Amino acid sequence: MNCIIIDDEEMARVIIAQMIDNQSELNLIESFSNAIQAIKFLNQNEVDLIFLDIHMPDFTGFDFIQTLKNPPKIILVTSDKNFAIEAFEYDCIVDYLVKPITEDRFQKALQKATATVMSNFSKIATKQPVSEDTTKEFYVNIDRRLIKIEFESVKVVEAKGDYIHIKTDTKNYIVHSTLKKIEDKLPNHLFLKVHRSFIINTQKIIDIEDNSVLIGKEVVPVSRANRPELMKRLNLL
Repeated sequence: MNCIIIDDEEMARVIIAQMIDNQSELNLIESFSNAIQAIKFLNQNEVDLIFLDIHMPDFTGFDFIQTLKNPPKIILVTSDKNFAIEAFEYDCIVDYLVKPITEDRFQKALQKATATVMSNFSKIATKQPVSEDTTKEFYVNIDRRLIKIEFESVKVVEAKGDYIHIKTDTKNYIVHSTLKKIEDKLPNHLFLKVHRSFIINTQKIIDIEDNSVLIGKEVVPVSRANRPELMKRLNLL
């Protein structure tokens, strides 16, 4: 099985790498000190197993898992015992190792991972046809007129009290509505709610820095809860 390590502690990466090296069925192909580097790698490469730390700067192990569309099997490696219950809410997590790791405990985790991966190999994947919505626009009621707005022209939708501000490439509109109502109208492949007050067109992103995105000349905040989904949408190099 091809595997990678993601841990911000160098010594932890060294120890896990040594244990992996002793296993003939494991092939360590990369080791990362932060989750962002790993996301970029996984956009271009497939692995069978990840040894993942939970506590890392900026991006926790759980944040990382939520960015993956089809996560491989994961063995969590952490010094914190308090996340075991939360960990097993994720189907991709096969075991939870607490540092310092013993050789015997590592072997048990590996046996679980191997059994799960081999079981997945034996299953035949079936794809269901996807129906696509061909609608390209929506209409808003402004001064008793129905104004057509094309989805692709919308940059940002901002909620302000009982109104929403729809900001497009050419003009802005103020509509008496809720963010939830317009969110249901917008196509998911273009738009993402990044904050309780903001929906953005992900194709219009110019720059991302810390917890905000730049769209046109506007800086839009990104909440911590919505950041993993945003990172999942990006085509990182």
